[in-house]
Amino acid sequence: MEYTQLGRTGLKVSRVVLGTMNFGPQTDEADSHAIMDAALDAGINFFDTANVYGWGENKGRTEEIIGSWFAQGGGRREKTVLATKVYGNMGVEGEPWPNEDKLSALNIRRAVDASLKRLGTDHIDLYQFHHVDRSTPWDEIWQAIDVLVQQGKILYAGSSNHAGWHIAQANEAARRRGSLGLVSEQCLYNLFERRAEMEVIPAAQEYGLGVIPWSPLHGGLLGGALRKEREGGGARSTSGRSADVLKNSAVRDQVQRYEDLLDKHGLEPGEVALAWLLTRPGVTGPIVGPRVAEQLDSAIRASELTLSEELLTSLDEIFPGTGPSPEAFAW
Repeated sequence: MEYTQLGRTGLKVSRVVLGTMNFGPQTDEADSHAIMDAALDAGINFFDTANVYGWGENKGRTEEIIGSWFAQGGGRREKTVLATKVYGNMGVEGEPWPNEDKLSALNIRRAVDASLKRLGTDHIDLYQFHHVDRSTPWDEIWQAIDVLVQQGKILYAGSSNHAGWHIAQANEAARRRGSLGLVSEQCLYNLFERRAEMEVIPAAQEYGLGVIPWSPLHGGLLGGALRKEREGGGARSTSGRSADVLKNSAVRDQVQRYEDLLDKHGLEPGEVALAWLLTRPGVTGPIVGPRVAEQLDSAIRASELTLSEELLTSLDEIFPGTGPSPEAFAW
């Protein structure tokens, strides 16, 4: 496993990030523990979660599963760079109450303590803002974060689903306070969805944030979706984001060209999609969210894959990027 520093920090993380969103809803506790053990054995030290994972009435369940894994000892917590998120409403379903979501100083304080309890640890390595809070000023957010850093409850702060100008706004506010600011941005980025290249990734590079792409296979679209469809891979292989975009005939043709290209080279679509992200400037590592151990094995193989310049050029021809702003939309 290769490692890199997270953005401008001295923190070393694996170039594959273990996503845990399926732990609980799709994968039971025992299998989740087995996947985390396998990830650690493979050298993956960067685990990502969120306080709302588990969803619905089971919000927080994913953090609890990670916490019970840490409790087994064996250096599990010490070897793991732990990232979680705050923003989503953690109140009882159907009974909303003020201040149980978003990024007020009050909710951040409560949410950190609740996550620490579920995770069974005394600190969070990377605490991420899951979404933009348009109603809370950055000075308030950074004041809350600075206190948590001083208390030793968190080490670094990151963003998720933020626009380029949000990243700039956040880090300029932090700079005025003498704070470290954001060190990472977790965004939707893959071969098919490259809009992040316009402003988000340039902003992240300018401010020294590591980019952590989520949905690297675009909901299965880049994981051999058409092949699985032909082979009767089940409803889930073409569900959600993948199923929606495949209704477009032009997209189907595009994905077919992609799969034909990789068949020609004897490569697996999902592994190439992950390996492509590892070639992109500013990318720390993609988040892979395995439901079963075999999917983790595929991600590890992808981290060892070297793509030729010829193949990279062909991928750009099939999935052309927008290019940076303002050239993407101006003369």
